[in-house]
Amino acid sequence: MGRDERMKHDVKGEFCNCNVIHGDIVKKVKQVMPREEKLYDLAELFKVFGDTTRIKILYALSVEEMCVCDIAALLGMNPSAISHQLRVLKQARLVKYRKEGKIVYYSLDDEHVKNIFDQGFAHIHHK
Repeated sequence: MGRDERMKHDVKGEFCNCNVIHGDIVKKVKQVMPREEKLYDLAELFKVFGDTTRIKILYALSVEEMCVCDIAALLGMNPSAISHQLRVLKQARLVKYRKEGKIVYYSLDDEHVKNIFDQGFAHIHHK
Protein backbone atom coordinates (compact mmCIF):
# COMPACT_ATOMS: atom_id res chain seq x y z
CA MET A 1 0.00 0.00 0.00
CA GLY A 2 1.51 3.36 -1.06
CA ARG A 3 1.58 6.49 1.08
CA ASP A 4 -1.43 8.08 -0.66
CA GLU A 5 -3.44 4.89 -0.27
CA ARG A 6 -2.55 4.71 3.45
CA MET A 7 -3.59 8.34 3.93
CA LYS A 8 -6.94 7.72 2.22
CA HIS A 9 -7.41 4.66 4.41
CA ASP A 10 -6.48 6.61 7.58
CA VAL A 11 -8.84 9.46 6.71
CA LYS A 12 -11.71 7.05 6.12
CA GLY A 13 -11.16 5.65 9.61
CA GLU A 14 -11.79 9.09 11.14
CA PHE A 15 -15.45 9.23 10.14
CA CYS A 16 -18.38 7.54 11.83
CA ASN A 17 -20.21 5.19 9.50
CA CYS A 18 -22.98 4.25 11.92
CA ASN A 19 -26.54 5.51 12.02
CA VAL A 20 -26.90 5.00 15.78
CA ILE A 21 -26.84 8.05 18.02
CA HIS A 22 -25.72 7.19 21.54
CA GLY A 23 -28.33 9.33 23.26
CA ASP A 24 -27.12 8.62 26.78
CA ILE A 25 -23.61 9.84 25.92
CA VAL A 26 -24.89 12.91 24.07
CA LYS A 27 -27.19 13.78 26.99
CA LYS A 28 -24.41 13.31 29.57
CA VAL A 29 -21.97 15.56 27.68
CA LYS A 30 -24.66 18.16 26.95
CA GLN A 31 -25.39 18.45 30.68
CA VAL A 32 -21.79 19.34 31.52
CA MET A 33 -20.95 21.38 28.40
CA PRO A 34 -20.06 24.96 29.45
CA ARG A 35 -22.11 27.88 28.16
CA GLU A 36 -21.17 29.24 24.74
CA GLU A 37 -19.74 32.43 26.29
CA LYS A 38 -17.35 30.44 28.51
CA LEU A 39 -16.15 28.37 25.55
CA TYR A 40 -15.62 31.57 23.57
CA ASP A 41 -13.58 33.05 26.45
CA LEU A 42 -11.47 29.89 26.60
CA ALA A 43 -10.85 30.02 22.84
CA GLU A 44 -9.79 33.68 23.19
CA LEU A 45 -7.39 32.74 25.99
CA PHE A 46 -5.79 30.04 23.87
CA LYS A 47 -5.41 32.52 20.99
CA VAL A 48 -3.16 34.60 23.24
CA PHE A 49 -0.86 31.58 23.54
CA GLY A 50 -0.68 31.42 19.73
CA ASP A 51 2.10 33.99 19.41
CA THR A 52 5.77 33.02 19.85
CA THR A 53 6.75 36.41 21.27
CA ARG A 54 4.08 36.18 23.95
CA ILE A 55 5.19 32.63 24.76
CA LYS A 56 8.77 33.83 25.15
CA ILE A 57 7.61 36.63 27.45
CA LEU A 58 5.54 34.23 29.54
CA TYR A 59 8.46 31.83 29.78
CA ALA A 60 10.80 34.62 30.90
CA LEU A 61 8.28 35.78 33.49
CA SER A 62 7.87 32.22 34.76
CA VAL A 63 11.56 32.38 35.70
CA GLU A 64 11.82 35.93 37.02
CA GLU A 65 9.91 39.17 37.42
CA MET A 66 11.19 41.59 34.75
CA CYS A 67 10.78 45.13 33.47
CA VAL A 68 9.99 45.98 29.84
CA CYS A 69 13.58 46.96 29.04
CA ASP A 70 14.94 43.68 30.43
CA ILE A 71 12.44 41.66 28.39
CA ALA A 72 13.27 43.70 25.29
CA ALA A 73 17.01 43.08 25.82
CA LEU A 74 16.42 39.38 26.40
CA LEU A 75 14.37 38.96 23.23
CA GLY A 76 16.31 41.45 21.12
CA MET A 77 13.21 43.51 20.47
CA ASN A 78 12.02 47.09 20.71
CA PRO A 79 10.56 48.00 24.15
CA SER A 80 7.40 49.37 22.49
CA ALA A 81 6.81 46.00 20.80
CA ILE A 82 7.24 44.29 24.17
CA SER A 83 4.85 46.78 25.80
CA HIS A 84 2.24 45.98 23.17
CA GLN A 85 2.52 42.24 23.86
CA LEU A 86 2.40 42.84 27.60
CA ARG A 87 -0.87 44.78 27.14
CA VAL A 88 -2.35 41.75 25.37
CA LEU A 89 -1.13 39.46 28.15
CA LYS A 90 -2.48 41.85 30.79
CA GLN A 91 -5.91 41.99 29.13
CA ALA A 92 -5.99 38.19 29.16
CA ARG A 93 -5.08 38.29 32.88
CA LEU A 94 -1.91 36.29 32.26
CA VAL A 95 0.50 38.89 33.63
CA LYS A 96 0.34 41.53 36.34
CA TYR A 97 2.58 44.44 37.15
CA ARG A 98 3.88 46.47 40.03
CA LYS A 99 5.62 49.84 40.07
CA GLU A 100 8.79 50.60 41.93
CA GLY A 101 9.52 54.27 41.42
CA LYS A 102 9.46 54.81 37.65
CA ILE A 103 10.14 51.17 36.83
CA VAL A 104 7.26 48.77 36.08
CA TYR A 105 7.93 45.11 36.82
CA TYR A 106 5.90 42.32 35.25
CA SER A 107 5.25 38.81 36.51
CA LEU A 108 2.83 35.98 35.83
CA ASP A 109 -0.62 36.81 37.16
CA ASP A 110 -0.89 33.70 39.33
CA GLU A 111 0.05 30.05 39.68
CA HIS A 112 -2.67 29.05 37.16
CA VAL A 113 -0.68 30.67 34.35
CA LYS A 114 2.44 28.70 35.29
CA ASN A 115 0.34 25.52 35.44
CA ILE A 116 -1.08 26.13 31.93
CA PHE A 117 2.42 26.73 30.66
CA ASP A 118 3.83 23.64 32.39
CA GLN A 119 0.98 21.48 31.05
CA GLY A 120 1.67 22.73 27.52
CA PHE A 121 5.33 21.76 27.83
CA ALA A 122 4.41 18.39 29.30
CA HIS A 123 2.09 17.76 26.37
CA ILE A 124 4.63 18.63 23.66
CA HIS A 125 7.34 16.55 25.37
CA HIS A 126 5.05 13.56 25.92
CA LYS A 127 5.84 10.64 23.64
